[in-house]
Amino acid sequence: MILQHSISICKLWRLSSPLNLFLFRPSVAYQPQCCRIRAFGSAVSASKVAEANTNETFFAEESVSWTSLGVSESLSRALSSIGLDRPSLIQAACIPSILSGVDVVVAAETGSGKTHGYLVPLIDKLCQISDSSGAIAGQDVRKHNRLSLVLCPNVMLCEQVVRMANSLCNDSGTPLLSIAAVCGRQVWPVKEPDVMVSTPAALLNYLYSIDPERRRRSEFIRSVKYVVFDEADMLLCGSFQNQVVRLINMLRFDEKQLSRSKNSGAEMSSTSDLEEFRDLKADYGEDADEDEDEDEDTEVGEDKANLETDTKGLKRRDWRRVRKIYERSKQYIFVAATLPENGKRTAGGVLKRMFPEATWVSGNYLHQHSPRLEQRWIEVSVDTQVDILINAVENGKSMADSVPGVLRTMVFANTVDAVEAVANILTGAGLECFRYHSDSSLEERTKNLLDFQQNGGVFVCTDAAARGIDIPNVSHVIQAEFATSAVDFLHRVGRTARAGQPGLVTSLYSESNRDLVAAIRHAEKIEEPVEKAFSRKRSFRNKIKKRGREASSHMR
Repeated sequence: MILQHSISICKLWRLSSPLNLFLFRPSVAYQPQCCRIRAFGSAVSASKVAEANTNETFFAEESVSWTSLGVSESLSRALSSIGLDRPSLIQAACIPSILSGVDVVVAAETGSGKTHGYLVPLIDKLCQISDSSGAIAGQDVRKHNRLSLVLCPNVMLCEQVVRMANSLCNDSGTPLLSIAAVCGRQVWPVKEPDVMVSTPAALLNYLYSIDPERRRRSEFIRSVKYVVFDEADMLLCGSFQNQVVRLINMLRFDEKQLSRSKNSGAEMSSTSDLEEFRDLKADYGEDADEDEDEDEDTEVGEDKANLETDTKGLKRRDWRRVRKIYERSKQYIFVAATLPENGKRTAGGVLKRMFPEATWVSGNYLHQHSPRLEQRWIEVSVDTQVDILINAVENGKSMADSVPGVLRTMVFANTVDAVEAVANILTGAGLECFRYHSDSSLEERTKNLLDFQQNGGVFVCTDAAARGIDIPNVSHVIQAEFATSAVDFLHRVGRTARAGQPGLVTSLYSESNRDLVAAIRHAEKIEEPVEKAFSRKRSFRNKIKKRGREASSHMR
């Protein structure tokens, strides 16, 4: 966020004057409007799984086991060996749907077990396919058209997914499947794995730059059977949006080609690749004639330039009709802890159009506060915020008796400068801390994160550490600066009270944040989500200003 004061946070620290962390001044009162996310297509709620166990907020009822969900005995033993004896509520709700083969959208609160929720059924499927086909260990799964692709927004999350998948081993201690990450410094594996985890940019770079002849591209796309979009709301919005939609179009285009080849013996019938690709884009709501689409259209045309096409007399509505009847050959799974759908360009809105028949699995506390979470709200001023921040960090040590193992406290600020300033303040007060932000190198971030995971302590960070990264047993989260959006707020508080454990969140806020805090606390009181309050593209302040302008126009 752009600093709105003439003196930067770092300068304020150097001048030993109070740290001004609160950088925006909303002036119009915010009126809370809360609603629950609307399910569409086939909807499954985790609350149904928990009906007979209302006192439990994380695990499914005791009668629900991995095998009762359809998971094999060998994989169930592998899960038990790493301490996962019972599925969580969201796992019990989503695993049967994923095993059934339909497209699934898993929208559930942070720390609910979503990663294992999709890894377990996919690994189970791949293991059963390998056993049934008599495939030997190490055989290339592409020959069986059974590659699982997991897309994540960053390298850290990719590596975390790989570690979690590799922890599932057979009785001899060998991972059940071959898992590989293609991102950062990880190059394309020599032997194709069973599960590939990558970022959209790294995957596209391989498919287009490293493979200019495009032979491997079509082979790889054809080999993919299961596709997972982890942190789907982030992947379908912002800087990832074009890359991810492009990949989805490539995958669905291959599905159509495969369907046509099965039915007619040819890759394409009397249709044009260009029009077919444009029709896929219509799902996303793009104008096929827009300039930004020309490059992709050209590439598709080049790929299939040798095919005969005949589009005379074919109207656009015919394409829309054809689009709905092709035989599906891939499964798409979207996973997110926040999934706004209030708008055509939000992640939920995009999924509605692109996958209208997907099964939605919603967590009990999606966009809500976990009942295991204790929240403390402290209003501060320029004169008091530094002392209150130091006290909040020190008070977290009082949880030592109630939290097993080492204590871990995460302190969030909104900018890199703010993180540095907060870390300097805590260090000056004799409180050692780790720093984590985008200006640090990947090696430094990895080292600090690993040290924090193993040894505990205080971790001062931006929202780069708020999403996806699983740090077990974080007992205390402190907002030194209040979140600028409800999405960031939900991910921050979701760093604690995970996997059935309790947690504490201390939020420091100024007079300028008072209305936002009131809205969030009101939602907490009436047990409603805060979906209406957030947007990935607008801060709370922008939403307040917009509503203020609307109110003023009505009064004229």
